[in-house]
Amino acid sequence: MKIESSSTYINFLSDIKQRVISARISAARSVNRELIALYWDIGRMIVEKQIKEGWGKSIVENLSRDLKQAFPGGKGFSSRNLWDMKRFYEQYAGHTNLRQAVAEL
Repeated sequence: MKIESSSTYINFLSDIKQRVISARISAARSVNRELIALYWDIGRMIVEKQIKEGWGKSIVENLSRDLKQAFPGGKGFSSRNLWDMKRFYEQYAGHTNLRQAVAEL
């Protein structure tokens, strides 16, 4: 009998495959948590600088250009995405439960 046809091996393989799937899901969740926290922080930072420094709308376009240059090949730094991050923060900053949830993520 070949080892790969034994029930012990088939169960062993199944356990390892399940562990790989579980690790991949966990890794994806971790990445998503970090990205949500990053987007929240970027939105918050834009809002705070606009208030403190009196910066207008051009800050988003400038940031987009400079972040794309600093992280070539990176995604997510278009002007539209930065505006979305700002709106995300503004929309939910007053919701204390959500702020706590984002921090816990």
